[in-house]
Amino acid sequence: MEVRDVSEIDSATAPAAPAHDGVQPGSMRELVMYFLRLGTLGFGGPIALAGYMQRDLVEHKRWFSKQDYVEGLALAQLAPGPLAAQLAIYLGWARGGVLGASLVGLAFVLPSFLMVIALAMLYLRFGGLPWMRGAFYGIGAGVIAIIVRSVHKLAKLTLAKDLLLWALFGASALVTAWTESEVAWLFLASGVLAMLVKAPPTAARSGATLSLLPLPLWSVAGLAGPASAATLWTIGWYFAEAGAFVFGSGLAIVPFLHGGVVTKFHWLSDQQFLDAVAVAMITPGPVVITVAFIGYLVAGPAGSVVAALGTFVPCYLFTVIPAPYFRRFSKNPSLKAFVDGVTAAATGAIAGAAFVLGRRALIDLPTVLIALGTLAILLKFKKAQEPLLILATGALGMALSH
Repeated sequence: MEVRDVSEIDSATAPAAPAHDGVQPGSMRELVMYFLRLGTLGFGGPIALAGYMQRDLVEHKRWFSKQDYVEGLALAQLAPGPLAAQLAIYLGWARGGVLGASLVGLAFVLPSFLMVIALAMLYLRFGGLPWMRGAFYGIGAGVIAIIVRSVHKLAKLTLAKDLLLWALFGASALVTAWTESEVAWLFLASGVLAMLVKAPPTAARSGATLSLLPLPLWSVAGLAGPASAATLWTIGWYFAEAGAFVFGSGLAIVPFLHGGVVTKFHWLSDQQFLDAVAVAMITPGPVVITVAFIGYLVAGPAGSVVAALGTFVPCYLFTVIPAPYFRRFSKNPSLKAFVDGVTAAATGAIAGAAFVLGRRALIDLPTVLIALGTLAILLKFKKAQEPLLILATGALGMALSH
């Protein structure tokens, strides 16, 4: 399919992007190619991926304004589904409407989906990937360093010197670290509080605020052999529920998936589920792509496709449908204050999630040293390539585990 420049897209489907000083919008083709590269090389999970988008698209390329990014981040946190994928979809929509959102979403998810499919086939063929846990031993520590730097940059971008926003950030970070989950109502409450303090809506404007080839059996079937249509339906509905009702990132969706995949349906053992999560962490792109690996183990390629569609279609709809209203009312003082509050809480939740992940990944002195070394490199060399650091920490982890 030919990717058209944004200027060629029907004005009826493309949003009217407001003018921002200093912003130099790239073409739709350039934006799609950027997200194809990010989906192929972007390691570190949703927190790091959101940081890459802010660094590359707002600071370096200047294709989007700070306001575009903050709006997208707030909507991604308000709506259920994976944060990084929704932020990418929103930015695609902001540049090219529904077509832009669709192309960007597909470009971002497809590379990691194909990698996970390949790893799932190898997993079934060779009976597991024990080396993966060794790699994750080092990668997990390196990822924490990337996340810490991303949180720092996100906080500088979204909070500035606003004491109220910092207070909301701190409260959200503490709640997330304490409960080890993201609390959706806290985002909404933070938005309402910021709105009431900064720009309480008047009665006049309150109503304007928001509305088949012969292949080996292991390559086409799951752990239990070919799946029935009933199993595929169950997979589809279950992962659609995960995509529609889980907020934020892998931190939230992994416990949800464990409860269904291991405890309720008994599709996988605990070790197989941990292997699936490890696959998602050592492949680039959104961490939630672990659903494709799980779907493959349960029902082969069909299960992988059904699980991925069930998870990502709701997050796509929850981003594209409210996006025009988010953009239309973005200059409303009350809504802007609401978005600022939600964004502060969202950034705090990301910081809390970084603490929880760090506590699980930094389990001994070697992992602590790997994390500190990676962070030192990132701070010393501003242009250090994260994918190379991830590969290096993975190799180091395998060497130490052996």
